[in-house]
Amino acid sequence: MRKVLIIGAGRSSASLIKYLLDKSIEENLLITVADVAIEMAKSKIEKHKNGRAIALDVFEPEARTKAIQESDIVISMLPARFHIDVARDCVKYQKNMVTASYVSTEMKALDAEVKKKGLVFLNEIGLDPGIDHMSAMQIIDKIRDNGGKMLLFESFTGGLVAPESDTNLWNYKFTWNPRNVVVAGQGGAAKFIQEGTYKYIPYHKLFRRTEFLSINGAGKFEAYANRDSLKYIEDYSLDDILTMYRGTIRRIGFSRAWNVFVQLGMTDDSYTLEGSEHMTYRDFTNSFLAYNPNDSVELKLRSYLKIDQDDIIWEKLLELDIFNAKKKVVLKNATPAQILQKILMESWALQATDKDMIVMHHKFGYEYQGENRQIESSMSVIGDDQRYTAMAKTVGLPVAMAAILILNGKIKTSGVQIPINKEVYIPILKNLEDYGIVFKEIKIPYLGYNPNHVNG
Repeated sequence: MRKVLIIGAGRSSASLIKYLLDKSIEENLLITVADVAIEMAKSKIEKHKNGRAIALDVFEPEARTKAIQESDIVISMLPARFHIDVARDCVKYQKNMVTASYVSTEMKALDAEVKKKGLVFLNEIGLDPGIDHMSAMQIIDKIRDNGGKMLLFESFTGGLVAPESDTNLWNYKFTWNPRNVVVAGQGGAAKFIQEGTYKYIPYHKLFRRTEFLSINGAGKFEAYANRDSLKYIEDYSLDDILTMYRGTIRRIGFSRAWNVFVQLGMTDDSYTLEGSEHMTYRDFTNSFLAYNPNDSVELKLRSYLKIDQDDIIWEKLLELDIFNAKKKVVLKNATPAQILQKILMESWALQATDKDMIVMHHKFGYEYQGENRQIESSMSVIGDDQRYTAMAKTVGLPVAMAAILILNGKIKTSGVQIPINKEVYIPILKNLEDYGIVFKEIKIPYLGYNPNHVNG
């Protein structure tokens, strides 16, 4: 049997493992799921005859190399920073490798050796990055193959709560890693190109510079700019593009309310608060406000950020219970971001019957025979349950499909790469349609870059 090693059995792996087990008989596969918590790995296998679970600490070189040597292909579902040791072993023992993570500098440095050994190291083959690359390149290549010239590319993705499970004023719940939501946008200004001009949005302005979207079949949304929209210009061969913008989707009104936390400093992860374990939620909120013994915490916050008492933002803050004088933070030596995450998780955790939703939307502006044209392409998926979430499906299924295509010699271009080539995206996008992951295209009059930005 052909041996597939999956390292990491977290939430993103459920649909990936199920797909490979479902295909294991016809594809002659033995699926080994390795995790430091073997019970988690066992729960994903569900006693399938072609699956086995093993305990594996990826930081133990002997155990890690043994598992890799015994496999025919390695899928790493570890956090991105832990891929590199696995990748080096895969080079040493000549194993192909698949990840859903961004290509790191260390991973890219292996490219020459990976090519020399004729190996395929396919990265960024999840949702975003992943399905975004493939669905974009399918249309970009079609436009160029027909003689068109790209003028504009905008791409947006959001992990949201499904409409039937949307039960709070924020219209949002954590469907993935809460920490990534709390610290989103930090680490430098958002960078993009608008009509040939480079634009930059500093973090403290990011959530007041949103673009409004009307997505066919999904509804109305807003999006804030991703940190770096420029890095794929070279990968997509869009050197002459006039507008390049990538963003994260939220329901309308989320960003304006979230900006309260940014302005207060609650999303900061760079320092710890003294005595944080003894703080109440009210103490935490008050710690960011000026001292005034005569005014309440509520009044100081409204005055500082100029929030009217009848503003929906105020209702959203009250809903989160951030002024509670009895609830304790409990966390010791915690950063503001860690405390904010704890508070939010109490209100935004998915309930047992909740479902999540993924929305992706692309805009393509191009010139064809002297005429400017525009295409919009969008996809939305709702999860089945808490195990096979929309996020797990859209991250895990492309990874699984890519692994089988590599095993079968259908993807054979060697090197450290992302899924922008036809040999990758054509079969995977086609296969994804069978699982309800379908893009719908509409042609509209050319609009150029959307000028409809909050506070411009």
